[in-house]
Amino acid sequence: MPNHPRPPDPDLALLRRLTKYKSVARPAPPAIGGDMVAFFKQGVQRRQPKLEGIARAWLTLVPDMFQSHTCLDGFSKGTLTVLVDSASHLFELRQLLLAGVEKQLIIACKAAGLRKVSLKRGQWYNAETGAPKF
Repeated sequence: MPNHPRPPDPDLALLRRLTKYKSVARPAPPAIGGDMVAFFKQGVQRRQPKLEGIARAWLTLVPDMFQSHTCLDGFSKGTLTVLVDSASHLFELRQLLLAGVEKQLIIACKAAGLRKVSLKRGQWYNAETGAPKF
């Protein structure tokens, strides 16, 4: 059997012709790899050892009954911000910190630069499902 070329499909030819005019050549987006690495080294990797030491001291010095009701929210300019999920736990934790636990935390975390603990009422989880809000 001889191999006959197929007749050109008019629709395919039309599509190929139109594709040239309808497509827009866009430059490739800039790579963000370098920016992400810089952000990680500046914002995460450098701060992680400080936060790890503070979290370890928090778990050691603060009684277990408060652990499920608190969340270490942030650490900035020497101030550790802690979210507490209820007013009663906030009051009890504030009394505990005033009784000397805050001074012990500051001494234990001196290398991390901890100078103050700030307690705030707030939730870091969805009260209905228990899932984190992040």
